[in-house]
Amino acid sequence: MSEGIRCMWMRGGTSKGGYFLAEDLPQNQEQRDAFLLRVMGSPDDRQIDGMGGAHPLTSKVGVVKASQRDDIDVDYLFLQVVVDEPVVTDAQNCGNILAGVGQFAIERGLVEAEPDTTDVRIFMVNTGQVAIATIQTPGGVVTYDGDARIDGVPGTSAPVLITFQDTAGASCGALLPSGNASDIIEGTRVTMIDNGMPTVILRAADFGLDGSESREDLDNDSELKAKLEGIRLQAGYLMNLGDVSGKTVPKMTLVSEPKADGAIDTRTFIPHRLHASIGVLGAVSVATACAIKGSIAHQLAVMTGNEVGIEHPTGMTNVVLSRDANGDVVSAAMLRTARKLMDGVVFG
Repeated sequence: MSEGIRCMWMRGGTSKGGYFLAEDLPQNQEQRDAFLLRVMGSPDDRQIDGMGGAHPLTSKVGVVKASQRDDIDVDYLFLQVVVDEPVVTDAQNCGNILAGVGQFAIERGLVEAEPDTTDVRIFMVNTGQVAIATIQTPGGVVTYDGDARIDGVPGTSAPVLITFQDTAGASCGALLPSGNASDIIEGTRVTMIDNGMPTVILRAADFGLDGSESREDLDNDSELKAKLEGIRLQAGYLMNLGDVSGKTVPKMTLVSEPKADGAIDTRTFIPHRLHASIGVLGAVSVATACAIKGSIAHQLAVMTGNEVGIEHPTGMTNVVLSRDANGDVVSAAMLRTARKLMDGVVFG
């Protein structure tokens, strides 16, 4: 495409990607996907001929438009542009890219800013769920400057509080798709859960690991990854996701006892490379599992209240759970940050 398309490049949480207005992209899905592949430079391990950063966390797209739904401000579609394959998929949500949707919507004039903070109600098209992002807008202008810090990102930025509601079973139809707190797949006990992100939780110890292994060691462990993939392919059917051989869900999270001040320690494959930290909605799913008796996570977690610290390779992500009278999780909130990196025109 010789003519460029308006785009804002942002870091959202611990991910990075391009944000587009839906009206600016080709309306034909095949043409849209072809354009986004060229923008990112896929398929290529280096993404040298595009904007992508040669990693799934930096090859992401948010598509935003004004919503026609009652009590909703904007619709947000997340697209994962696969690095080394000619694939653009909407099979999952992304809570990190979500962290920049509110600011983008305000800056593009889709939402009017309030004098101090602005709540943006976001419909997540991928899963049909709603999130509320509270954006810092002093004087009615979006600011990215602030003192909030999240692990996995250097420096500080303005805080973005994201509250998730009714995310249980967003992709799989039920919080526990199999109906059980734990199951056995290929001789390994697992917990399959979906509270916004389909996730298979496994004990690190069952694979001869203690949970302190580095990203490099785990990414280079081909035997481990083959075992996890075998379990993942079977879990796909049990989680109502079907054949997941070409999908990026479910994620595979190895858990162990906390190593610091968190509730549980994690190593998450997304699904074939180890995450530098943990995805926002993946953290929500793991935190929820920590609160479910009989789950793999509950057996290992050190719970001291409704704030659940999810330890990961680059620090910790905190999830605040809200529960009903029965102790069931009804909503979750997280603190994220975002930063605008570039606003202009991108060429495909």
